Parts: sequence; structure tokens; C-alpha cells
Amino acid sequence: MAHEISAQTKATILAEALPYIRRFHGRTVVVKYGGNAMTQEDLKRGFAQDVVLLKLVGINIVVVHGGGPQIEELLTRVGKKGEFIQGMRVTDAETMDIVEMVLAGKVNKEIVELINHSGGKAVGLTGQDGSLIRARRMKLANPNQPEDPVDIGQVGEIQSVDPSVVQALLREGFTPVIAPIGSGDDAQTYNINADLVAGKLAEILRAEKLVLMTNTPGVLDKQGRLITGLTAKEIDGLFADGTLSGGMLPKISSALDAARSGVESVHIIDGRVPNSLLLELLTSEGVGTMIKSH
Repeated sequence: MAHEISAQTKATILAEALPYIRRFHGRTVVVKYGGNAMTQEDLKRGFAQDVVLLKLVGINIVVVHGGGPQIEELLTRVGKKGEFIQGMRVTDAETMDIVEMVLAGKVNKEIVELINHSGGKAVGLTGQDGSLIRARRMKLANPNQPEDPVDIGQVGEIQSVDPSVVQALLREGFTPVIAPIGSGDDAQTYNINADLVAGKLAEILRAEKLVLMTNTPGVLDKQGRLITGLTAKEIDGLFADGTLSGGMLPKISSALDAARSGVESVHIIDGRVPNSLLLELLTSEGVGTMIKSH
């Protein structure tokens, strides 16, 4: 389709992006990369090109990626069935081995390669590198027995984040690509929800924006309509009436925490839309739900 656009139109589009480039130049944007955007070849290439372009115009991009479909595929191949509780993957020791293999080995390196192939300078990390993420075992609240929380195995919650290694890479012009695996004081590795890692990193790095890519147009109401803007109070209402559930729970929680902790704005966008990252950052056409603390 690109060849059908006139040179004049292309120039106009670039000129319209200028205020956004000026506004975000030198700022940091944390992007949680997941869903279809990670599995469809054209979307994968498009995402890598978006990251490189944003870096070239002076915006520091930090990528935190998931890998749910790829983990599920390998679990199926070895005859294990994935189980989720409150949007979190139940992770026994064998599942943790597979999670590490897929996230740190396969997925992380593929994203790094795609960005580098598009002209960028990406470096792959896990939360273990440079003691980036310290984690502890997460216990989920049990609504039926509050005194007996649910143990979901080697799933971690973030204890602390040391951003030194990420900041060093950004200073040298690299794009960090981070797999959400952390180390515990008990010498175990923990699988951490990528939305939570992205949210916490956005807080610690004092990011301008946190962008969560997903497989929906954004946050939907009970009639399936897109909600383009949300505040903390409105989100509490959506939790209470059951509008928000499943995989959207950790997304919204991390978005809200980041917004309350100083991240200017949080966006949940549709990763199935080509160039959704550019649309969100460099145009006035938002492509999802924006969350503000108030």
C-alpha cells in the first residue's frame, strides 16, 4: 500500500509527527510486547521497524516481552497442559525450565535479531542479568479462604529492581530487550508476568509512557465497546462489576500502579494493528485505552 501514497502525503505525515518527536525526544518509553504482534511475521517485522525508527528520532525504547503462545506450544509438545489462576500461569519446576528455555533462549533472541536486522542495536537480557530483578514467590489471594493463599509455583512478584544495566545500555545507544525472569534470595528463578515487569520498570526508569500491546482493541466494556480513557476510580468500578477479568487483570493492575507512581500516561493498545506503536506515539490517533491516575 505504501507505493500508492503520494510523496506530498508522505511529507505531510512526517511533518505532523514533528510535535510528538520534539515532545518525546530524549524520553524513555517502556513497551510490553506480546500477543499476535509476536507471532505474525508481518507484525513482527513492523514492530522491529517501529522500534528502530523511534530510537533514530531520539526516543529511548525499552522492550519487555512475554511469550505465552510459544510457551504453550512447547508445553503441548512435551505433553503438559498449561493452567492459569487469576490470569497467572501455574509454574512447577518442569514448567519453569520450559519458560526459561522459551523466553530467555528462543523469544528474546528472535526479537533482538529482528531489531538488529532492521538497523537497530538491541541487547537481550533477563531479569537475572546485572541483578536487574529480584523476586519472591507470589501467593494469590484465596477469596474462599483468605488465611490460605494459593501457591502457583515458581511465579514471582517483584521484590526490587536495579535499573543500572538498562540505564547503561540506553546511555550507549542500545535498545534493551528484557525477558521477565527474576532471581530470588532462595537461588530459584521465577517466572514474572511481563505486564508487571514492564509497569515496574516504567516506574523505576521514570518513563514518559508505558505501552502494553495486547490482542484486543484495548479495555472493553460489557457490551464489547472500546473504553478510550480510564481513571483509577473508574477502574475500581470495572473490577467490582466483573468487567475486568483473566489476562486483563495483571495488565490493568500494572498500568494503574505505573500511572500512580509518576508515569505520565499508560496505553493499552491493539498489537494486531500494523505500526500500532507509531500510531500511538507519533500521531493524534490513539489506538487503544489510555489510563491516568486521576
